[in-house]
Amino acid sequence: MKLKIGITCYPSVGGSGVVGTELGKQLAERGHEIHFITSGLPFRLNKVYPNIYFHEVTVNQYSVFQYPPYDLALASKMAEVAQRENLDILHVHYAIPHAICAYLAKQMIGERIKIVTTLHGTDITVLGSDPSLNNLIRFGIEQSDVVTAVSHSLINETHELVKPSKEIQTVYNFIDERVYFKRNMSQLKKEYGISESEKVLIHISNFRKVKRVQDVVQAFAKIVKEVDAKLLLVGDGPEFCTILQIVKNLHIEDRVLFLGKQDNVAELLAMSDLMLLLSEKESFGLVLLEAMACGVPCIGTRVGGIPEVI
Repeated sequence: MKLKIGITCYPSVGGSGVVGTELGKQLAERGHEIHFITSGLPFRLNKVYPNIYFHEVTVNQYSVFQYPPYDLALASKMAEVAQRENLDILHVHYAIPHAICAYLAKQMIGERIKIVTTLHGTDITVLGSDPSLNNLIRFGIEQSDVVTAVSHSLINETHELVKPSKEIQTVYNFIDERVYFKRNMSQLKKEYGISESEKVLIHISNFRKVKRVQDVVQAFAKIVKEVDAKLLLVGDGPEFCTILQIVKNLHIEDRVLFLGKQDNVAELLAMSDLMLLLSEKESFGLVLLEAMACGVPCIGTRVGGIPEVI
């Protein structure tokens, strides 16, 4: 049976955006019709795909609003696309604002369309602790037809913080094994100036405080005293300048490669010997799954969904 599915996620390099996009691509390969309804083109949609359509949410600034009305614009766009394309399902990633927007869209077009909400973490672990948002998150969950979460740990946190009556099912994140697989990357190591004898450690994140990139660097500074190694730091974010200064203070500039944001990390992972993810909070840790698919062992903190992944 061919389904017409609308997918809303943040079009970013974060785990929810990656998983939402990859899910759409996999469903499209299976013959379903996928409509991405987002504020920008998901970065993993880097070419034309059969059965995939993109509908951009345009948010205009009006003097009557203190902030651009993204939520209202998204709900309106969802309703427009769902009605015009006769969608069967709206699959939204994050309880707020996306589940609430889907609920508003459903109210505008009628009760026929089904809402699937996937919880990814921040919508619960951070926003769920905010009393001004807690009831709204619970409402978004309970008004969904199906709710999934990316780990058992996140389900437990959802029940603890938000206390919804709705059943939540665990559906783990996934990767495409045609992209992430073990391979010889000697040539790429050479291009980065890394010798065959050097071990390669890698960390990939959005460089937010919760990722504890400073701990990765400080741990590496101890490792490099005993092991000939290089550290690849992949990503960018608010802590980037702080991490750069820590690397200088530790006098390991010649051992650390700042590679910035990378659309395709599979080859970087495949040439690595160890992945480090030392997050303070992590509901899943998609990069761990990507690394292990490339044959790379992982070290992670015992928090959230990380133990379930490793």
